[in-house]
Amino acid sequence: MTPATAAPMRPRTGALPTQTTEPTIEVIGSMGPRYDEILTPEAIAFLTELHQRFSARRHDRLADRMRRRFEIGNGHDPQFRDDTRHIREDAEWKVAGAGPGLEDRRVEITGPTDPKMTINALNSGAKVWLADQEDATSPTWKNVIEGQLSLRDAIRGELEYTSPEGKRYEVTATETPTIVMRPRGWHLIEHHIRFTDRTGREMAASGSLVDFGLYFFHNATQLIANGRGPYFYIAKLESSEEAKLWDDVFTFSEQYIGIPHGTIRATVLIETLPAAFEMEEILFELRDHIAGLNAGRWDYIFSIIKNYRGRGARFVLPDRSEVTMTVPFMRAYTELLVQTCHKRGAFAIGGMSAFIPNRRDPEVTQRAFEKVAADKKREAGDGFDGTWVAHPDLIPVARAEFDAVLGDRPNQVDRQRPDVQVTAADLIDVHIGRPVTAQGVRDNVSVAIRYIEAWLRGLGAVALDNLMEDAATAEISRSQVWQWIHQDRSTAEGDHITREYIEGLITDVLAEVEHHGDDRFDDAAEVFREVALGQEFPAFLTLPAYSKFLIETR
Repeated sequence: MTPATAAPMRPRTGALPTQTTEPTIEVIGSMGPRYDEILTPEAIAFLTELHQRFSARRHDRLADRMRRRFEIGNGHDPQFRDDTRHIREDAEWKVAGAGPGLEDRRVEITGPTDPKMTINALNSGAKVWLADQEDATSPTWKNVIEGQLSLRDAIRGELEYTSPEGKRYEVTATETPTIVMRPRGWHLIEHHIRFTDRTGREMAASGSLVDFGLYFFHNATQLIANGRGPYFYIAKLESSEEAKLWDDVFTFSEQYIGIPHGTIRATVLIETLPAAFEMEEILFELRDHIAGLNAGRWDYIFSIIKNYRGRGARFVLPDRSEVTMTVPFMRAYTELLVQTCHKRGAFAIGGMSAFIPNRRDPEVTQRAFEKVAADKKREAGDGFDGTWVAHPDLIPVARAEFDAVLGDRPNQVDRQRPDVQVTAADLIDVHIGRPVTAQGVRDNVSVAIRYIEAWLRGLGAVALDNLMEDAATAEISRSQVWQWIHQDRSTAEGDHITREYIEGLITDVLAEVEHHGDDRFDDAAEVFREVALGQEFPAFLTLPAYSKFLIETR
């Protein structure tokens, strides 16, 4: 055919062809002893399916968070949603409620999943153990995978541990707590596992999907055989759309291994300000899989500061120690949570008082018992069905307060709280009327640096000054410092809170702490400066700390 007689070119229609590849998960972290029992080909195939189906939606939800935070920062206060009013006004729907082993949750112990802490939790006498792969765990590659090994062995009755000093630990309790595992939040990634999607894009895996997927795949069937089930605490949610994403993950996962729809049970932590405005919607989206909500008090305070950090002096909170559960905005949040849960047949679980006993100091221990007893008495009286503690010695204290209200009843879901009337304004009325003190500023700097230092060494839950600190309390400490600087605050003693003032405190703290050969105080101070003294406000301190210091390199 000559050019003169060639057929004319036709415009291309439809989508341009794109190169596609088979989605893959690649483990790039080092392989330690028994890691191959967790990172099996079958488990990797399941993680690949989870990421292929849900990673794009995860990114969409994280983008929604950024938009919402921008709006609040620019003067648009959160409100109860008009487009979901029909869900709140429909009195008929209820949630799935408790699964086997979750009928009585009056005392839950929280803690990381290393072998020693796992055994201590299982021997504690609590009704539930929150096996925490999130705020109480520093997400080193070792902790991520060996935590999964601890859980795998514990669920099969095979867990034992001998300390470097030769002390042997084993599970001796005849009745162990029901395990509710907490995976990392949607915002966190797992750099040691790489996902490649169909278009060939490579990205770090989702920490949420890795933690959930490995635990569920290896243990769901065994948990059901044990008379319990695959149960999860879901952290850091900010919207019902994020809850819907988790619900779809649960439904797909149940189908994948062939267990009935609704076998999974979730308890969602209401620990962000946006989520407090969508409690009923979150319950609704997860209604086939949800057992209850938890009042995650420390992250909730952090979320308030994060969202209102630039909105002026009236949103500045005083010393961390003054932001108690009895201040008005915290009362409004917890009262609304109890009312919302019981309206829909869900459990309301209280939060963790930070006070912990010290077996070497009877006075400290007595003060902790008194503080915790008062906290749990308030929760039980408000209608909560259970509560958290962070130390085994606090279990009898908390249980006594709930026993006094519950008696032989497993819960008080039937207590409806029609007396509660909480408005949007109540949830953001953060006026407390207390000053920022020099000691409060110093405490924040000291706690944040010491906690970050321990976190960089692989410890996620740390006893400091007779308080249990985790990532959430460290977030409060550093975000308050950032806000006090940017809102031009001064202490009650007249000290102007500037970067230079805080630098002086950093120097003092580094001089006071006990240094040792493998400490990470210089790195911790670097992280603290970035997240507390920088012009920009990182959404989570764990993000830059993880990227700089916890990623293995080969």
